[in-house]
Parts: sequence; structure tokens; C-alpha cells
Amino acid sequence: MKPDFQRDLIPRDDALDLIGALNAMKDKLHNAAQQWELLDENGHVPAAPSYTALLQHAADAQDLSRDALRLTADFARSSHRTTRTGSTVLKDLATAATMSSHSAPHFAETAECALTLTRSTNPTDRHYLTNRMVIDHASARAFLRRTWESLRDAAKELDEHLGFQRFLSTLSRRESPPAPPPPRPGGLHR
Repeated sequence: MKPDFQRDLIPRDDALDLIGALNAMKDKLHNAAQQWELLDENGHVPAAPSYTALLQHAADAQDLSRDALRLTADFARSSHRTTRTGSTVLKDLATAATMSSHSAPHFAETAECALTLTRSTNPTDRHYLTNRMVIDHASARAFLRRTWESLRDAAKELDEHLGFQRFLSTLSRRESPPAPPPPRPGGLHR
């Protein structure tokens, strides 16, 4: 391998560790986006949505966002960010950090609407609050999905990078000169 290539490679163990962290976070985000539902099985807002459950969605989304921000900050501090693959991974992580930070406020606004809805008697206000809840909750889940997609893209980039490393190592083995033949018994070389 040429020295220029080696400088642009992320060590295999570091890439595998990051892929593991990305996959674990992706699973959490995917599960949250799938499980945190507002609408019932008929597609309607419950008559009395749970403020506590919706507020918990906001708290859990905040934790997920914090994890995405930490992962992004850790990678941004590493020397790997300067490689071609690293800069692409950092871009994906930055998108994930941004998207995840938008989900918690939308979940919190959903919870606030649910609390206000339980106290409202005006049909027009109830209609407005219900619609706002649906929009905020759907937006929050969409931000979680977009975060998941960005982490998926970062993991895919790293996986392709590992494939490139395998290809380069195969090439370097082919280009190595053949080993000299073993010496013959009796000390004579021909």
C-alpha cells in the first residue's frame, strides 16, 4: 500500500467500534419512531391523550439527542474526521445531531397541547389543539426517522470504507514479490 492511502484509512477496529455504536443508536431511534404513537388503531387522537406519556416521549427524545450529539462531538475531535470517508461520516453525524435535537421540542409541544386539551371546553380550541398535537407528534417522529437515516448512511459509508481496505490489502498481497525458495539440503544453490 502506498503511504498516501494509509493516511486516508480509518483503522479497522476504530471503524468497527463506530459502526457498532451507530447500529445501537439506530436501533433505539427506529424503535422510538415506531413505538411512540399518538393516534389509536383507528387513526384518531384519543379523547384524553396522556400528558405524562407524551412528556416521557420528549424526555426520551432528549436523551437520544444527547447521545447523537456526544457521538458526533467525539468523532469531530478524532483525527479520522480529516479523511475522505471521515468527512462524509461527520457530515452524516452532524445531520443526525441536528435532526435529533428537533424531535424533543416537538414531543414537548405535543404534551403541552394534550394538557391544554384536557382543560379546554371550547370545540374550536379543542379542534385546533388536536390538529396541532397530531402535526407536532408526526414532526417529532419524522425527525427521529431522519436521524436514523443519517446514522444509517454514516454506518454504510464506514462499511464501504472497510470493504475498500479489504480490497487494498488483497492488492498489496498480490504485488508483494514472491518469497525466495527455501535453501536446498547440502548447501548448494541453483
